[in-house]
Amino acid sequence: MYAVIETGGKQYRVTPGDVLDVERVDVPEESGALRFDRVLMVKGDGDDAARLGTPLVDGAAVTATLVDEVRAPKIMVFKFKRRKGYRKLSGHRQDLMRVRIDAIEA
Repeated sequence: MYAVIETGGKQYRVTPGDVLDVERVDVPEESGALRFDRVLMVKGDGDDAARLGTPLVDGAAVTATLVDEVRAPKIMVFKFKRRKGYRKLSGHRQDLMRVRIDAIEA
């Protein structure tokens, strides 16, 4: 069974047991559990047809557990204008959350 979820403006194909890095969202400190309600598609085991949402699948959700908070590799941003003496260098590191997919509720 797998599902396609949307979080942080990106779409991910997930199955139970997957570990993936997603954009940081607020998580309750005591539980560490996440629930993704924006499910775009669900495909069951066997010959079941895929359920496509318009845009979301009704009643579907994906539960996950927070594993760790990590940071993406640094991206260097260099801006310049030729022959003008303008140069600007900056960097960016995105905060990410590493989550483990526990279950897909369809």
